[in-house]
Amino acid sequence: MIQILLIEDEEPIRRVMARILLEENPSYEITQAIDGKEGLSFLEKKKFDLVLCDIKMPKMDGIEVLQKAKEKGIYVPFIMLTGHGNVETAVDAMKLGAYDFIAKPPDLNRLLTAVRHAIENKTLKKENLKLKKKVAQKYTIIGESSPVKSMVTMISKVAATDARVLVTGENGTGKELVAHQLHEQSDRSKENFIEVNCAAIPSELIESELFGHVKGAFTSAVKDRSGKFEAANNGTLFLDEIADMSLAAQAKVLRALQEKKIQRVGNEKDISVDVRVIAATNKDLLHEIKEGRFREDLYHRLAVIIIHVPSLEDRKDDIPLLISHFVEVLSKEQGLEKKTFSDEAQEKLSNYPWTGNVRELRNVVERLLILGDDPISSLNIDQFAPK
Repeated sequence: MIQILLIEDEEPIRRVMARILLEENPSYEITQAIDGKEGLSFLEKKKFDLVLCDIKMPKMDGIEVLQKAKEKGIYVPFIMLTGHGNVETAVDAMKLGAYDFIAKPPDLNRLLTAVRHAIENKTLKKENLKLKKKVAQKYTIIGESSPVKSMVTMISKVAATDARVLVTGENGTGKELVAHQLHEQSDRSKENFIEVNCAAIPSELIESELFGHVKGAFTSAVKDRSGKFEAANNGTLFLDEIADMSLAAQAKVLRALQEKKIQRVGNEKDISVDVRVIAATNKDLLHEIKEGRFREDLYHRLAVIIIHVPSLEDRKDDIPLLISHFVEVLSKEQGLEKKTFSDEAQEKLSNYPWTGNVRELRNVVERLLILGDDPISSLNIDQFAPK
């Protein structure tokens, strides 16, 4: 049921509006308040999806209801009802956070449209918040070991700045988690986080992927297309496996970082961009520079801050925590049965040489949840874990 609170001191208007809303959608549940004071009392006791509130009322006017609701942390869309002479007051209500205002007597189509849009907007915000929480949980850094604590401290110090960060570490250590945390803890968190795997894109297409192209720039360019830099404008661009980028593309990335401007392939027009770039690699970039495969000037642009992600070998104390985390995640994501790991099984897993790092451990936990007993024993480890 959609819960709507109608705060209106004129009983005939209140009655007519309630009837109109119910005719529009019988699933609406209308709570009526005769003045602002009663309306605020209802708001404190019950959750509503929408408030329709008159501005001019005895005891407490609509503006005060809106202000007090905000002060009490009650976040619900308000549509303010105002007489023709109070439009200026209604505009003030919009500045205080009201969703919309409607003149009295209300135009029925205008009223019903505003109500629908306000409810849809609230539902969309709620879904976006759930999605954001889900994403945040997915990219949580799990661990209590000293190397992980040091890394998390470094992330918290750097995230609030716009400093470019180079994330280093072996394959499977979770470098993308660091990039996501840097974005989520920054002032850019409400904007896009765009990820590019430089190793997965053919060298002849990487420039188009990053900077976009115009129609006719090459054979398959049938229309104008924006690139990842534009998509990440005001947000964060994560260049994973940066060492695999071609030297030609490296030169263009360097220019974009220096001048905060890009050019689409096939066009000389500059496009201004404001992007925080985070890069990651599992290679030794200083060695790549010596071998002529990576630009030294780009390295110094990217490596303002270097954050190293420890291997699982360097944080074996975290393995029991990671196992518990993966059991929870896999049971929710894939509907796998939750199983416990015996002490002997955990000890055995803690002593494995995890060449694939955290990614390999996750795969082994998934395999054991599917094939192992409950509780998972050291014999199951011998059967299904890597030799």
